[in-house]
Amino acid sequence: MSVAFAVVAALTVAGCGSDTDSNDSTASNGAQFNDADVAFAQSMIPHHEQAVEMATMAQERASSTEVKQLADKIAAAQGPEIDTMTGWLEDWGQEVSSDSMGGMDHSGGDMPGMMSDTDMESLGAATGAEFDQMFLQMMIEHHTGAIEMAQTEQQDGENPDAIGLAEKIEADQTAEIAQMEDLLGS
Repeated sequence: MSVAFAVVAALTVAGCGSDTDSNDSTASNGAQFNDADVAFAQSMIPHHEQAVEMATMAQERASSTEVKQLADKIAAAQGPEIDTMTGWLEDWGQEVSSDSMGGMDHSGGDMPGMMSDTDMESLGAATGAEFDQMFLQMMIEHHTGAIEMAQTEQQDGENPDAIGLAEKIEADQTAEIAQMEDLLGS
C-alpha cells in the first residue's frame, strides 16, 4: 500500500510544479521551445523556399558560371534546413506555416528580405547578364533579411538547435553576401 501511495504522491507533486512561462513549451519529445523558436521556423521556411525558387531560376537563366555555382550552394544548404525546421514544427505540435504562403504568395508579409510577386516575375523574365545582376542584388537583400531573422532567433529563442541553425544561417549567408558583392563588382 505504501509504495502505491508514494507513486501517486510523486506523480501528483510532479504534475503540480508547472512554473514555466506561458510562452515556453515542451514538446512530446522533451524539446524546449518558445514562441520565438516557432516564429523563426515558421517564417524561415517560406523565406528559404523563395531563395530555393530563385536559385532554381538561376540554373536556367543565369549566364555566369559563378552565379550558377552560388545558386547550387544556396539550394543545397537551404533545402535541408527547410526539412529540419519543418520537422521541429511537427515535433513541437505547431503549424508548419504561420500563414498559408505555400510557395504561391511571395509578399512574405513583414518578413525582411522577401521578394514581391512582381519582383519574382521580373526575375523570372530576365536572362543572361541581366538575370545575373538582378539575382545577385535580390539575393543580397533576401540574405540580409534572413540574417536579421536569424539574429532575432539568437536573441529571443530558447531551443538550442534552432539557435544553432540561426547562427549557421547568419554565418553562411554573411559569407555568401560578400561573395555576391564581389561578383557584382566584377
